[in-house]
Amino acid sequence: MTRKIFGTDGIRGTANKLPMTPDLILKVAIAAGSLFTNGDHKHRVVIGKDTRLSGYMVESALTSGFLAMGMDVQLLGPIPTPAVALVTRSMRADLGVMITASHNPYYDNGMKFFGPDGFKLSDAQELKIEELMQAPELMSHLIKPNSLGKASRIEDASGRYIEWVKNTIPRDISFEGLKIVVDCANGAAYRVAPQILKELGAHIVPLSQQPNGRNINKKCGATFPKKISEAVLEHGADIGLTIDGDADRLIICDEKGQVVDGDQIIALIAKSFKEKGQLRNKQVVATQMSNLGLEKFLKEHDIELVRTQVGDRYVVEYMKTHDVNIGGEQSGHIVLSDFATTGDALIAALQVLTVVIQQKKPVSEVTQMFKPTPQYLTNITFSKTNPLDSQDIQKAILKGQERLGGKGRLLVRKSGTEPKIRIMAESDDCSLVS
Repeated sequence: MTRKIFGTDGIRGTANKLPMTPDLILKVAIAAGSLFTNGDHKHRVVIGKDTRLSGYMVESALTSGFLAMGMDVQLLGPIPTPAVALVTRSMRADLGVMITASHNPYYDNGMKFFGPDGFKLSDAQELKIEELMQAPELMSHLIKPNSLGKASRIEDASGRYIEWVKNTIPRDISFEGLKIVVDCANGAAYRVAPQILKELGAHIVPLSQQPNGRNINKKCGATFPKKISEAVLEHGADIGLTIDGDADRLIICDEKGQVVDGDQIIALIAKSFKEKGQLRNKQVVATQMSNLGLEKFLKEHDIELVRTQVGDRYVVEYMKTHDVNIGGEQSGHIVLSDFATTGDALIAALQVLTVVIQQKKPVSEVTQMFKPTPQYLTNITFSKTNPLDSQDIQKAILKGQERLGGKGRLLVRKSGTEPKIRIMAESDDCSLVS
């Protein structure tokens, strides 16, 4: 069986339309609750969210479903996705849920699920939840009135996360003297991101930190780096950091206004870890979308690049089973398993800033690790029928691959989070991908 509700990163869709309707969300909670209420202990679930208007609706529906399964619900409020993973694990909860549609516009929403170990659920677990939802006896799992769960708020969740992130770098590192522009995407990290950097001594110029429920990711954040680029030049900053709506993606801008993507960040951290003897098994994990230039750079430093299918959860799965501590995606998901179980924009940012401080060089000299292989990237939006089901389209893809031959790569895939076909072609021969 294949999953129908879950995509590459949880469940996502337009708010108040399937699958993000209150009744379906309620069923998801009941099914997930029945799967994760094993044993005689008091069961708990933690729920965090970003700043979308629909977060209130989703939070209420999830809470109702979990309470009906006898689980105590602990609400974190607006907080980054990696913080939900942290609190789930540290509080020994049975389940964690982050309400977010990540980099999507405000009118979308979604849910990312974490198991008691703080890692995202496996394909098999997601499939089991879908099976339970469709079972006619789903509502028979509801518990008796005297065993209903209770809901409460954890007031210090942000403080726990801030201290956890700060402790990922040496105590003798200070960012004093650095002027940093940070774009919070009007999202989940609008409070914690500036606070972390301030407490570490940096001079902060905050952007997009006034969420109103409808402006998350709107011409700001990691998917709109133009804003941070312009702001760095305007304020004469040393570096710009821009994150997405749930703060698991990081894109950087150097003092010249040049954008530094996830591949360059992975290269920088991998080289730093190897030089310090911290890189495990001489491997780094990325996806099929990562630039060929990254692969060549790592090979020059005796590091193997392992590629997985697109989605940070697949990167993490390989990291777990093969004891690798650096992985990520070109889009800015950076996973450092020594510190976190999922992508964390702020932890990655602190690692980059630490290298900048230690090398005492301009950010442009520190972060431009390799010359990227020319890439052509585009997205095609579709409404109903998946274009990749067409034989004519498949023939065209084969023709494109034949054109590249052994001189490059062509990747055509359906997005797991949006109704889009994503196309990537890359080659050192620009004429083949233009």
